[in-house]
Amino acid sequence: MQDPGFQMALQQARQGDRQSLEQVLARSRQDLRRYAEYHCAINDVEDAVQESLLLVSRKLASLRELGAYASWLFRIVKRECNRMKRAARILLLQPSDLEELEGPHYPAPTGLLRDVAHALARLPAHYRDAILMRDLEGRSIAEIAAELSLHPEAAKARIHRARSLARHYLSPSDADGVPALAADG
Repeated sequence: MQDPGFQMALQQARQGDRQSLEQVLARSRQDLRRYAEYHCAINDVEDAVQESLLLVSRKLASLRELGAYASWLFRIVKRECNRMKRAARILLLQPSDLEELEGPHYPAPTGLLRDVAHALARLPAHYRDAILMRDLEGRSIAEIAAELSLHPEAAKARIHRARSLARHYLSPSDADGVPALAADG
């Protein structure tokens, strides 16, 4: 993808040349598709590629280093695949607020889902926010650090501590009554 002709087209596309942008996107599409096939659910591959190409066409001018184009492109499609996976999980799973789960549409969670929901609910808010941003929303460490006004290393440490504490809450030795794994889940 990084031959001199492509580099020239990439530079011209970054400067606003529409024909060069079309050439760059057409050439990138095949690589994006192969990468998305590996990272996305099979039904989401084409949507992830389309969304990624759209984002690339809008944001290419803001790319600071042309040599980083390939890794930037793959990060975009991987993030799009992760977003689609999260959306599918949210649609397939029940709401996370335990009070909303009672009723005719959503039975009370059982098994592992209940245990994890209880463990997350017990986490201090600053740990819960960090772990949900990372594991549910799929945000990067840099994004989490910016959102929480932390240094990236502090964000990593907070996520690590949140996971450790959640594991502790899920362990059978936890005295507060949250079982490790329920027999019915």
